[in-house]
Amino acid sequence: MARGLGGASFISGVRNVEVRGTHIGLAFSILRYIVNRCAGRSSVISGRKLLREEIEQVWNIDRSEVIDNIYGFENGTLVLSPHHFDVPGWPPGEAAKYTPILLDCFDLGGWFHGAFEDAELVGVVVLDSKRIGKVKDQLQLQFLHVSNSYRNSGLGTQLFELAKATARERGAKRLYISATPSENTINFYLRLGCAVAAEPEADLFELEPEDIHLECDV
Repeated sequence: MARGLGGASFISGVRNVEVRGTHIGLAFSILRYIVNRCAGRSSVISGRKLLREEIEQVWNIDRSEVIDNIYGFENGTLVLSPHHFDVPGWPPGEAAKYTPILLDCFDLGGWFHGAFEDAELVGVVVLDSKRIGKVKDQLQLQFLHVSNSYRNSGLGTQLFELAKATARERGAKRLYISATPSENTINFYLRLGCAVAAEPEADLFELEPEDIHLECDV
Protein backbone atom coordinates (compact mmCIF):
# COMPACT_ATOMS: atom_id res chain seq x y z
CA MET A 1 0.00 0.00 0.00
CA ALA A 2 0.95 3.54 -0.33
CA ARG A 3 0.36 3.78 3.15
CA GLY A 4 -1.82 4.56 5.58
CA LEU A 5 -2.23 0.87 5.06
CA GLY A 6 0.97 -0.95 4.19
CA GLY A 7 3.63 -1.37 1.51
CA ALA A 8 3.63 0.13 -1.96
CA SER A 9 4.10 -1.42 -5.36
CA PHE A 10 7.04 -0.62 -7.60
CA ILE A 11 6.56 -0.56 -11.36
CA SER A 12 8.07 1.40 -14.23
CA GLY A 13 7.80 1.75 -17.98
CA VAL A 14 4.45 1.63 -19.76
CA ARG A 15 4.48 0.29 -23.34
CA ASN A 16 1.14 1.53 -24.52
CA VAL A 17 -1.99 2.94 -22.95
CA GLU A 18 -5.33 3.47 -24.60
CA VAL A 19 -7.56 5.86 -22.67
CA ARG A 20 -11.33 5.81 -23.10
CA GLY A 21 -13.08 8.76 -21.50
CA THR A 22 -12.82 12.51 -21.67
CA HIS A 23 -10.23 12.92 -18.88
CA ILE A 24 -7.58 10.51 -17.71
CA GLY A 25 -8.54 11.19 -14.10
CA LEU A 26 -12.30 10.81 -14.32
CA ALA A 27 -13.59 8.31 -11.78
CA PHE A 28 -15.78 6.64 -14.39
CA SER A 29 -13.16 6.48 -17.18
CA ILE A 30 -12.57 3.04 -18.66
CA LEU A 31 -8.88 2.61 -19.40
CA ARG A 32 -7.03 -0.05 -21.31
CA TYR A 33 -3.42 -0.79 -20.42
CA ILE A 34 -1.22 -2.96 -22.62
CA VAL A 35 1.65 -4.06 -20.39
CA ASN A 36 4.79 -6.08 -21.01
CA ARG A 37 5.22 -8.96 -18.61
CA CYS A 38 7.83 -11.69 -18.16
CA ALA A 39 9.06 -13.78 -21.09
CA GLY A 40 7.83 -11.16 -23.57
CA ARG A 41 4.19 -11.81 -22.76
CA SER A 42 1.80 -8.89 -23.13
CA SER A 43 -1.41 -8.48 -21.18
CA VAL A 44 -4.39 -6.25 -21.84
CA ILE A 45 -5.57 -4.76 -18.57
CA SER A 46 -8.87 -2.90 -18.17
CA GLY A 47 -9.00 -0.10 -15.63
CA ARG A 48 -12.15 1.31 -14.08
CA LYS A 49 -13.73 2.67 -10.93
CA LEU A 50 -13.71 0.05 -8.18
CA LEU A 51 -17.16 -0.57 -6.72
CA ARG A 52 -17.75 -0.62 -2.97
CA GLU A 53 -18.66 -4.30 -3.02
CA GLU A 54 -15.38 -5.06 -4.81
CA ILE A 55 -13.11 -3.49 -2.19
CA GLU A 56 -12.45 -6.77 -0.38
CA GLN A 57 -10.95 -8.10 -3.61
CA VAL A 58 -7.84 -6.01 -2.95
CA TRP A 59 -6.69 -8.76 -0.59
CA ASN A 60 -6.55 -11.16 -3.55
CA ILE A 61 -3.69 -9.13 -4.99
CA ASP A 62 -0.42 -11.07 -4.71
CA ARG A 63 1.50 -8.98 -2.16
CA SER A 64 4.58 -11.25 -2.11
CA GLU A 65 8.03 -9.76 -2.62
CA VAL A 66 11.64 -10.15 -1.54
CA ILE A 67 13.20 -7.13 0.13
CA ASP A 68 16.99 -6.86 0.40
CA ASN A 69 17.48 -3.24 1.48
CA ILE A 70 15.45 -0.62 3.30
CA TYR A 71 15.75 3.14 3.66
CA GLY A 72 16.04 5.07 6.90
CA PHE A 73 17.12 8.54 7.96
CA GLU A 74 20.52 9.56 9.31
CA ASN A 75 21.00 13.26 10.04
CA GLY A 76 18.04 14.06 7.84
CA THR A 77 19.36 12.12 4.85
CA LEU A 78 17.95 8.96 3.28
CA VAL A 79 20.37 6.10 3.89
CA LEU A 80 20.06 2.58 2.49
CA SER A 81 20.82 -0.38 4.77
CA PRO A 82 20.82 -4.14 4.14
CA HIS A 83 17.76 -5.89 5.58
CA HIS A 84 16.47 -9.09 4.02
CA PHE A 85 12.77 -9.94 4.19
CA ASP A 86 10.85 -12.58 2.30
CA VAL A 87 7.29 -11.25 2.29
CA PRO A 88 4.93 -14.13 1.41
CA GLY A 89 1.76 -12.04 1.24
CA TRP A 90 -0.46 -9.81 3.31
CA PRO A 91 0.28 -9.96 7.05
CA PRO A 92 -2.18 -11.96 9.15
CA GLY A 93 -5.14 -9.81 10.16
CA GLU A 94 -4.44 -7.14 7.55
CA ALA A 95 -7.75 -7.58 5.73
CA ALA A 96 -9.82 -7.56 8.91
CA LYS A 97 -8.04 -4.47 10.22
CA TYR A 98 -7.99 -2.35 7.08
CA THR A 99 -11.13 -3.28 5.14
CA PRO A 100 -13.28 -1.04 7.40
CA ILE A 101 -10.79 1.81 6.84
CA LEU A 102 -11.05 1.40 3.08
CA LEU A 103 -14.84 1.25 3.24
CA ASP A 104 -14.93 4.45 5.31
CA CYS A 105 -12.60 6.09 2.79
CA PHE A 106 -14.95 5.08 -0.03
CA ASP A 107 -18.05 6.31 1.83
CA LEU A 108 -16.41 9.69 2.47
CA GLY A 109 -15.72 10.26 -1.21
CA GLY A 110 -12.38 8.53 -1.73
CA TRP A 111 -11.37 7.59 -5.28
CA PHE A 112 -10.84 3.88 -5.98
CA HIS A 113 -9.50 2.63 -9.32
CA GLY A 114 -8.95 -1.04 -10.14
CA ALA A 115 -6.93 -2.71 -12.89
CA PHE A 116 -8.37 -6.02 -14.07
CA GLU A 117 -7.18 -8.81 -16.33
CA ASP A 118 -10.47 -10.46 -17.25
CA ALA A 119 -12.26 -10.67 -13.87
CA GLU A 120 -9.09 -10.71 -11.75
CA LEU A 121 -8.11 -7.57 -9.84
CA VAL A 122 -4.35 -7.20 -10.40
CA GLY A 123 -3.78 -3.61 -9.32
CA VAL A 124 -5.50 -0.91 -7.32
CA VAL A 125 -4.92 2.70 -6.37
CA VAL A 126 -6.85 4.70 -3.77
CA LEU A 127 -6.89 8.44 -3.18
CA ASP A 128 -8.31 9.78 0.07
CA SER A 129 -10.79 12.66 -0.09
CA LYS A 130 -9.58 14.41 3.08
CA ARG A 131 -7.48 17.54 2.49
CA ILE A 132 -4.27 17.58 4.51
CA GLY A 133 -1.20 19.80 4.85
CA LYS A 134 -0.76 23.24 6.36
CA VAL A 135 -2.91 24.92 3.74
CA LYS A 136 -5.05 21.84 3.02
CA ASP A 137 -3.72 21.50 -0.52
CA GLN A 138 -2.70 17.82 -0.39
CA LEU A 139 -4.51 14.51 -0.84
CA GLN A 140 -3.10 11.26 0.49
CA LEU A 141 -2.31 8.37 -1.82
CA GLN A 142 -3.91 5.87 0.50
CA PHE A 143 -3.18 2.61 -1.30
CA LEU A 144 -1.19 1.46 -4.34
CA HIS A 145 -0.56 -2.20 -5.08
CA VAL A 146 0.08 -4.37 -8.11
CA SER A 147 0.19 -8.17 -8.05
CA ASN A 148 3.65 -9.69 -8.09
CA SER A 149 3.58 -11.07 -11.64
CA TYR A 150 2.46 -7.68 -13.02
CA ARG A 151 5.32 -5.68 -11.51
CA ASN A 152 7.95 -4.11 -13.74
CA SER A 153 5.33 -3.97 -16.49
CA GLY A 154 4.42 -0.28 -16.36
CA LEU A 155 1.09 -0.75 -14.64
CA GLY A 156 2.09 0.80 -11.32
CA THR A 157 3.46 3.90 -13.00
CA GLN A 158 0.23 4.36 -14.91
CA LEU A 159 -1.87 3.96 -11.77
CA PHE A 160 0.27 6.53 -9.98
CA GLU A 161 -0.03 9.02 -12.85
CA LEU A 162 -3.79 8.47 -12.89
CA ALA A 163 -3.94 9.26 -9.17
CA LYS A 164 -1.97 12.47 -9.77
CA ALA A 165 -4.37 13.52 -12.52
CA THR A 166 -7.37 12.79 -10.30
CA ALA A 167 -5.86 14.75 -7.39
CA ARG A 168 -5.32 17.67 -9.77
CA GLU A 169 -8.94 17.49 -10.94
CA ARG A 170 -10.01 17.58 -7.31
CA GLY A 171 -8.09 20.80 -6.77
CA ALA A 172 -5.07 19.43 -4.89
CA LYS A 173 -1.54 20.73 -5.45
CA ARG A 174 0.34 17.70 -4.13
CA LEU A 175 0.06 14.04 -3.29
CA TYR A 176 1.17 12.83 0.13
CA ILE A 177 2.58 9.30 0.31
CA SER A 178 3.43 7.32 3.45
CA ALA A 179 5.43 4.45 1.94
CA THR A 180 7.09 1.35 3.29
CA PRO A 181 10.85 1.93 3.35
CA SER A 182 11.94 -0.88 1.01
CA GLU A 183 14.50 0.10 -1.61
CA ASN A 184 12.32 -0.74 -4.60
CA THR A 185 9.28 1.06 -3.23
CA ILE A 186 11.09 4.29 -2.40
CA ASN A 187 13.09 4.27 -5.63
CA PHE A 188 9.83 3.84 -7.54
CA TYR A 189 8.40 7.00 -6.03
CA LEU A 190 11.64 8.99 -6.35
CA ARG A 191 11.83 8.10 -10.05
CA LEU A 192 8.33 9.48 -10.49
CA GLY A 193 9.26 12.87 -9.02
CA CYS A 194 8.40 12.40 -5.35
CA ALA A 195 10.58 13.94 -2.65
CA VAL A 196 10.87 13.51 1.10
CA ALA A 197 8.17 15.55 2.81
CA ALA A 198 9.62 18.71 4.34
CA GLU A 199 7.07 18.53 7.17
CA PRO A 200 5.46 15.10 7.58
CA GLU A 201 1.76 15.12 8.38
CA ALA A 202 1.73 14.64 12.16
CA ASP A 203 -1.16 12.16 12.34
CA LEU A 204 0.18 10.01 9.50
CA PHE A 205 3.73 10.09 10.87
CA GLU A 206 2.46 8.96 14.27
CA LEU A 207 0.57 6.14 12.58
CA GLU A 208 3.57 4.96 10.52
CA PRO A 209 6.81 6.41 11.98
CA GLU A 210 9.03 3.92 10.12
CA ASP A 211 7.55 4.78 6.74
CA ILE A 212 9.23 7.22 4.39
CA HIS A 213 6.89 10.18 4.07
CA LEU A 214 6.92 11.71 0.59
CA GLU A 215 5.24 14.46 -1.43
CA CYS A 216 4.72 14.91 -5.14
CA ASP A 217 3.49 17.90 -7.09
CA VAL A 218 0.51 17.10 -9.28
